Amino acid sequence: MKSVIQRVTRARVTVDGEVVGEITRGLVILLGVGGGDDASTAEKLANKICKLRIFADEESKTNRSITDVGGEILVVSQFTLYADCAKNRPSFSNAAPPQLAQELYEHFTDCLRQSDVKGVACGVFGASMQVELTNDGPFTIVLEM
Repeated sequence: MKSVIQRVTRARVTVDGEVVGEITRGLVILLGVGGGDDASTAEKLANKICKLRIFADEESKTNRSITDVGGEILVVSQFTLYADCAKNRPSFSNAAPPQLAQELYEHFTDCLRQSDVKGVACGVFGASMQVELTNDGPFTIVLEM
């Protein structure tokens, strides 16, 4: 699994003009599922993200996790993270097939919901979405399991 994690002050995702997921302070996670991923991969990534200390403490040091600050998470499926751009037209053959990708995306979000995260919102798997966010910092991390 590949993820792009952005620390945000607010974010929302819309589909056909309708807001389907929205958060305040927290993380936006763009999540790509690869062909070799399984439930264990999703669990490890969710656990790692919940423990990442990327929020400031009282001394302005990045020493707090999403659960420490009572933050929320917005997860958006992003198969294009598996783009092979060796040629001018990207190939997505390394991404998981849609059915497996959706199962693991949902398992990943379930893992987050079972953690101590204040709230988890999602986009719509496979939909054309518009994502709006205010990146805090900016602070963006690419994490792969």
